[in-house]
Amino acid sequence: MKKAIVIGGTGMVGSQLIKLLIEDKSYSEIISLVRQSSGVTHPKLTEVIINFDQPETWKNQIKGDVLFSTLGTTIAKAKTKENQFKVDFTYQFSVAQIAAENGVGNYVLVSAAGANSNSKVFYMNMKGKLEDAVQKLPFQVISIIRPGQLAGNRLENRATEKIGLSAMYFLNKLGLFMRYKPIQAHQVAQAMINSAVKKDSLSYNLDEVFKLAQ
Repeated sequence: MKKAIVIGGTGMVGSQLIKLLIEDKSYSEIISLVRQSSGVTHPKLTEVIINFDQPETWKNQIKGDVLFSTLGTTIAKAKTKENQFKVDFTYQFSVAQIAAENGVGNYVLVSAAGANSNSKVFYMNMKGKLEDAVQKLPFQVISIIRPGQLAGNRLENRATEKIGLSAMYFLNKLGLFMRYKPIQAHQVAQAMINSAVKKDSLSYNLDEVFKLAQ
């Protein structure tokens, strides 16, 4: 029986991950670190509302077998690249660093298709830098999940995202941009759980994420 730690548990992938972890008999305890409550209750689940800027108040909560990192935001919500970088890189790396120091053995990160620290595209560059940084931490096993565009239900309405999904589905039918093919959030969450039982550190690109989710 394992103990999972989750950050980003109120997001599209994170909420699906929490649901699947609750149903998974391999996990007896789930610690979800959130900025606001999800409203989900279950005997296995403990939500801890935290301020990511104050790690001294929550670092002792980062103890368990697997850290699942699904935290992220959009430039539209963050308003500036600096704010987005703080959420998508700084907060995630800070938690991962503390987890490694606290002896958490397994780390699973949701990144993005096309992540590359040498990319001139801000988002891909940021995701690539996070991948590079966490892979230097002393976890026993590191799994990096690189999904394409996420599909599924969100709590907030994102009209631009819906338009983008429709456009991507159309382009995919033409055989274009297949490396960014949309994937359902629950598939990404299942792939994360399935990767956590692997013995080797691996990065999973989009086609591999679909297979891993099966």
